[in-house]
Amino acid sequence: MKEIKIFLTGFMTSGKSTIGPILANVFGLNFYDLDKEIEKEENCTIVEIFDKKGETYFRQLEYQVLKKLIEEKGVVISLGGGTITSKVNLDLMKQNGKIIYLKASPKNLYKRLKNKIDRPLFRDLVLGENKEEDFINKIQDLLDKRKNYYEKADLIINTDYTPIGITVDRIAKKLTGIFNEKNSD
Repeated sequence: MKEIKIFLTGFMTSGKSTIGPILANVFGLNFYDLDKEIEKEENCTIVEIFDKKGETYFRQLEYQVLKKLIEEKGVVISLGGGTITSKVNLDLMKQNGKIIYLKASPKNLYKRLKNKIDRPLFRDLVLGENKEEDFINKIQDLLDKRKNYYEKADLIINTDYTPIGITVDRIAKKLTGIFNEKNSD
C-alpha cells in the first residue's frame, strides 16, 4: 500500500480537500492538495494566479506541480476541479495510480459554492446579484463539459448526502479490493 497513488477529482466543493487527508490517514499515506501546493510554489493564491497570469499559465503550472507530486511514493492528491480535463494530466494519473471521482449534484454544489469568493470561475457570480438559477446553470454547464473526463475515473462516489466518514469507508473498502486484485495477479 505504501506505493499507491490516489487522485481525488470532482467539481469544486465536492469534498476532495476534506476527504483526502482522512483517506490518506486510513492508508498511512501522505496527503497533498494540488491547489495549495501550487499556491506555495507561486507564493500567491489561485485567484491571484488566474488574475495576474491567466488560466493557461495556471494549467501549465498545475501540470508541473502534479508531475512533481506523482514522483512521491504513497500519496493521496486532491486535484483542482479542472485538473483532469487536460489529457496530459489524465494520462499521467492513469499511468501512476487510481482516480476517484467525487460526484455531487449541481444543486448541492451551489449550496456549497454560493458564498465562496476564492473560486475564480465563480467569483463574479458570488459577488454579483445573480439568481440561484444562473449559478446552477453555470455549474451544470461546467459539469457537462467535464463529464467525459470525470467518468474516466476508476471509481465514482456520490458525495451529495452521505456523511464524510461513511464516504471514506466506502472508498477505502473499494480501493482495498482494487489493490488486492492487482496484487494477486
